[in-house]
Amino acid sequence: MSEGVEWGLHCCLVLAWLDDLAPLPVGRLAEVFDLPPEYLKKQLQPLAKAGILVSERGARGGYRLGRDPEAITLMDVVTAIEGGTDPFQCTEIRQRGAGQTGAPAEFAHPCGISMAMRKAELAWRRELASQTLAELIANTPDTAERRTRRFIERTATA
Repeated sequence: MSEGVEWGLHCCLVLAWLDDLAPLPVGRLAEVFDLPPEYLKKQLQPLAKAGILVSERGARGGYRLGRDPEAITLMDVVTAIEGGTDPFQCTEIRQRGAGQTGAPAEFAHPCGISMAMRKAELAWRRELASQTLAELIANTPDTAERRTRRFIERTATA
């Protein structure tokens, strides 16, 4: 999983905390976490395309949440940034090398490794789909929100 998922989730948290402010430009979001703005922008664009964020153009433009935090799951963010590809890709190496002489019936069913990985992936997806941005907010110390708000307000006047 790319670091873009972490970046996207943190930015969604910040935008939820600061929903009473104007949209935040990508440069301001990048400053909150000391990230490169152009690379962060590339991570936020798929979130906007998925409707998780809204991108507003213009001098006062920027990003804001596109849905209520209760309606955004961690899996929504992961899927938007990473796409729907499976993290484990079985390439059937068991059929190469020594496996080349195996009978076709031996390979009629997925191998135990592939089945175990699929089972783990399904559990991972279910867990991420069951957690919302609102739950992350509820479990994040209030000090993080206050610190972020002070940072944004302070750098707006600097």
